[in-house]
Amino acid sequence: MFRGLPLLVQIYLLYLGLPQLGIFVEAVPAGIIALSLCYGAYMTEIFRAGIMSIDKGQWEASRAIGFKFSLTMRRIILPQAVPVIVPPLGNQFIAMLKDSSLVSVLGVWELMYLARTLGQREFRHLEMLLTVALIYWFMTLIFEIIQKQIENHFQKHR
Repeated sequence: MFRGLPLLVQIYLLYLGLPQLGIFVEAVPAGIIALSLCYGAYMTEIFRAGIMSIDKGQWEASRAIGFKFSLTMRRIILPQAVPVIVPPLGNQFIAMLKDSSLVSVLGVWELMYLARTLGQREFRHLEMLLTVALIYWFMTLIFEIIQKQIENHFQKHR
């Protein structure tokens, strides 16, 4: 369900829809919950695909030597799956960082909201939006560098 709905719709459902059912959620928690549910669904699929990418023989071999499920996951499956999981997981974190700007529709004082309100007050929309774009771009570059270092770490230990 969460992968099938746009994030903006999920944000509005939590913030504007739940109060009609008697459940009141503040703007910041509604944004955090919506981002968590939406990206959690995608990240679950990333982990599932990474684990499923490990050859069936690895599971069978661990069972043959008497490993329990938790030991098999910890010692055999996850060490092989992590290098497969890291690149798409990093991409999801970067996408979530950029999509956090959607929470501004709730009036949350975050980067996009500030740019919009300051741009309206000063009639300098272009300058404010370009500043926000540069800040997001810089944060994205930092996360990409960190992601590359993590990927390199796991490639060395393969």
